[in-house]
Amino acid sequence: MNRPAHGTLHHVEIWVPDLDRALVSLGWMLETLGYSVSQSWATGRSWRLGPTYLVLERSPALTADRHDRLRPGLNHLAFHVENAATVENLTAAAAGHGWRLMFPDLHPHAGGDRHYAAYLENDDGFEVELVAMSQPDASAEGPPMT
Repeated sequence: MNRPAHGTLHHVEIWVPDLDRALVSLGWMLETLGYSVSQSWATGRSWRLGPTYLVLERSPALTADRHDRLRPGLNHLAFHVENAATVENLTAAAAGHGWRLMFPDLHPHAGGDRHYAAYLENDDGFEVELVAMSQPDASAEGPPMT
C-alpha cells in the first residue's frame, strides 16, 4: 500500500444500535462500493479501501437506540461513484438492503443542478450520499453544489 497523503482520512468509527441490521445496510453498501472486510469481532466489523477503513460497532456505552443526523455529530457519509448510471443502479439495489431514497421529488439533483447524487437513509437514521464522479451533462460549468 502506498503511503497516504498527509491529512487523508485514516478511519471512521460508527456506533450502531444493532450490528446485524447495520451489516444488512451499511455493510452491504461498503462492500458494493469496493470496501473489503478487514476485521470482524462479536460486536463489530471493519472494512478497508486503500488506506482508509470504516468500523461499525455495537458499543455497550451507547446512550440512544437511533442515530439522529440532525443533532451535533455525523450528518452523513458521502461516497464517490463512477457515474450517474452507477448512482441509479446502486439506489435501486439499496432499496432491498434497508435503504430509502431521501428527497425523491428532487432526485438526482437534491444537492443542486450540477450535483448528480442519491441521498439514502437506513432504518437506523444513517445517511449516505452517492455522488457521481462524472455528470450526465459534462458541459455544465461551475463547481458542484454540496
